[in-house]
Amino acid sequence: MISSMYIHIPFCSNICSYCAFTKVFYNKKIVNDYLKALEQEINNNYQGEVLKTIYIGGGTPSALSLEELKNLFSILKPLRMNHNIEFTVEVNPENITKEKLILMKQNGVNRISMGVESTNKKVLDYLERNHDFNLVKEKVKLIKEIGINNINVDLIYAIKGETLSDLKNDLNNLLSLEVTHISTYSLMIEPHTKLFIKKEKVIDEEIDYEMYKLICKTLKENGYNHYEISNFGKKGYESHHNIVYWNNEPYYGFGLGAAGYIGNMRYQNTTNFKEYLHGKYIKNKELLTKNDILSYALILGFRKIDGINKNEFKKIYNIDIHNLYNVKDLLKNKDLVENNDNIFINYDKIYIENSILINFIGE
Repeated sequence: MISSMYIHIPFCSNICSYCAFTKVFYNKKIVNDYLKALEQEINNNYQGEVLKTIYIGGGTPSALSLEELKNLFSILKPLRMNHNIEFTVEVNPENITKEKLILMKQNGVNRISMGVESTNKKVLDYLERNHDFNLVKEKVKLIKEIGINNINVDLIYAIKGETLSDLKNDLNNLLSLEVTHISTYSLMIEPHTKLFIKKEKVIDEEIDYEMYKLICKTLKENGYNHYEISNFGKKGYESHHNIVYWNNEPYYGFGLGAAGYIGNMRYQNTTNFKEYLHGKYIKNKELLTKNDILSYALILGFRKIDGINKNEFKKIYNIDIHNLYNVKDLLKNKDLVENNDNIFINYDKIYIENSILINFIGE
């Protein structure tokens, strides 16, 4: 049963130097055309399930005008929502307003994810972000005043020239916001980004590792549960939507470049704006074998710090997790650890989890 939905709003008022997500410059002339195509895609595919999570990401959803956001929420009116739904919208500090927040709250939004990325002006300039920390403080305060208290902020670290002291200052600033969730990302320089075109290089791996350890230690000491490789939440404020992904559960993906997982099919929508407007939504489909599904379940499930529940896994997939791939060998050499309930990656090896997850790709 599908109970989660991702909706992609690709418009941005500014293109950041590191961003590899599907995005286009905000252009008022084409927003309504896009929303019409989005409405058609949702109407054609949504089967009326009760949703427990909705996530509107981008791009920058808050780049839409108040009227455009009203249009978006009118499109979502027919969706059936669980009374305990987690409804998240991504925002940027420079274009979220009191009026937009009130509209969001009126339409059931109860979680905001803000792209802060850094509190250091030099880093913000390097990332080509259009805000400063004073604006972040002002907007986080406003979000709370509107009555939305479940707030995530994103942090990017391991940036050229950044020191451990810089990172410590970032962390202290974010902690002062008293938000419920912090997502952290080591800077990756991906193809088709401005940083890639400029041939920028990533930071030294040893410094990256020291930064990751500092983040984990600092956030755990301040009451955040490290529940996934890159994510930290106060108790009860873990991202339910992202947990759907990591539990290998099905979800709808609507919008330009969105991905979804339905039945035994994973799909990726087109990133071509004209194709999308003409109703050619899906670009790639991957029909999964049983082995493919098991592979995804392991790769995604082991991203969680608590790993995979052994009994739940057997109940869902009708197979003992110990008998899959190299699980027994990985337990023997302590890459994986188990207790009565779960199997999980050894916490001391979380930083190199990719070298462990590669064991679950293919046969």
